[in-house]
Amino acid sequence: MPSPEIRPHIVTLLCRADFKLRSDTKTWSDRSGRPFTEAEQATALSATKDEFEEFGAQHQRYMEYLRTKEDSPDTLQTFLAPFMERLTEKNLGNAVELMTSDDRAELDRILRLVIEPALPFTPYTF
Repeated sequence: MPSPEIRPHIVTLLCRADFKLRSDTKTWSDRSGRPFTEAEQATALSATKDEFEEFGAQHQRYMEYLRTKEDSPDTLQTFLAPFMERLTEKNLGNAVELMTSDDRAELDRILRLVIEPALPFTPYTF
């Protein structure tokens, strides 16, 4: 039997959920702290195994993004080391002159990870 289609609005709701049951409303909450309405709670509880797995996969990709971001200062040092070894005057500008266009693209990617604030967990982004 083929699995039912994943309903994006339910995955989105799961991505917004704080799965701790509130004692005051007997519902989960939105990550902002707002309690789910009864309708939202019912919708979340109607999620299929495939929808929970999709949510889990998105969350896993987000956690990998955070690990990559956390490691980015070390990644930058490791990336720059071979270029700096070749220089007498060691600065980023001189290192960039030794780089290919692919190297510069990788440097830009790593610098964005170092400089930009972490993105929030958002459905269908990761």
